[in-house]
Amino acid sequence: MASLFHPLCGSNPDVLIKLLLANGPVAVNRWPQVAIALAVSFARWPFSTAEQAFLRTRSPASMPMPDPIFIVGYWRSGTTHLHNLMAETRQFGYITPLATGLPWDILGIVRALEPLLEKALPQDRYVDNVAVTPTSPQEDSIPLATMGAESYYHGLYFPQHFEAHFRRDVFQSADVDALREESQKATSETIHETVHETAKKRWQRLHRHLLEKVSIHQKGKLLLIKNPVYTGYIRHLREIWPQAKFIHIYRNPYRVFPSTQHYFTRLLPELSLQSYKVDNLPIESLIFESYSYLMRSLKADTADLPPQQFYELSFEDLQANPIQALESLFQQLELSNFQTARPYLESYLTDLKDYQQNQYDLDTETIKKIKAHWDFQIQQWGYKAPEASPLDV
Repeated sequence: MASLFHPLCGSNPDVLIKLLLANGPVAVNRWPQVAIALAVSFARWPFSTAEQAFLRTRSPASMPMPDPIFIVGYWRSGTTHLHNLMAETRQFGYITPLATGLPWDILGIVRALEPLLEKALPQDRYVDNVAVTPTSPQEDSIPLATMGAESYYHGLYFPQHFEAHFRRDVFQSADVDALREESQKATSETIHETVHETAKKRWQRLHRHLLEKVSIHQKGKLLLIKNPVYTGYIRHLREIWPQAKFIHIYRNPYRVFPSTQHYFTRLLPELSLQSYKVDNLPIESLIFESYSYLMRSLKADTADLPPQQFYELSFEDLQANPIQALESLFQQLELSNFQTARPYLESYLTDLKDYQQNQYDLDTETIKKIKAHWDFQIQQWGYKAPEASPLDV
């Protein structure tokens, strides 16, 4: 049974109402979630407004923060595992679960009500057995979706528009039809550029605002940010953070595909506010298309980065020898204090020794499809097609 407290509880009233009006009717059995989200949103609004007013009184010079480290890679490629490992070194700041749920209130309500809010956290991430604790590092997709940036999470909340939201976020494709209704005289190219630029600027503004608040919350530590969508956003991130460092983790595509399918189909019943039939959603085709798109974008956007700003590793190497893999990562990116961090990493890895990965069947037909769509990456990284059998993913 889905929680009564939907992630949109963290939205401000204007964003929440706009999302509800733009995405069509809510399923009757989801009315309680929407009602609670609206009530929480209006109850929080005075405090959120006060927090924004407080931040506006501070000059940029009073909130200095170093350019972050970004972990990128396709969904289910090991980004969460790497994020958790690096967070254990104690030298990086990150987005906490409570900051994820209440991004407008990170410096106010979150701090004041932390003990109470922590009790509402789920035990795991729904899609796997990774535990969620009050200090678990989180990606910025959910808070940005809550704040009003384009997000594939809106497609999970409103699955009747799943593909449109996914494409606007992941492929950064413009909603041309919507703007054409407002401007019949504009050319298609002008419309696309206008919509894309407007969405990009909104995302950049919200992204920077969120990270500046997280930096204050994390006492100025170097931020470690993970987001699979950012695999295709590196050129945009470099506009905001020219000295940012990027870590790309990749994994056997034959394992990535079924695990990503599970990821989306498992999240939908937890997060959707509309009725849907999963067989009617183009999840498979979007996975195939977006993987290739994001890998091409990554290659183009990192081609001119110096070694100290870009590191690439495989999930398999990280899993086989995590200490050695992380030490190499720290050395190339010129990150300090690895030996100080090593005992924390070893302790965390000891706690993970009994972790069980999800397991799925991979049939011959699916293996053929994966090879047909992603053969370039498979060959590039030296992976081989498995026999049709259950896989740990």
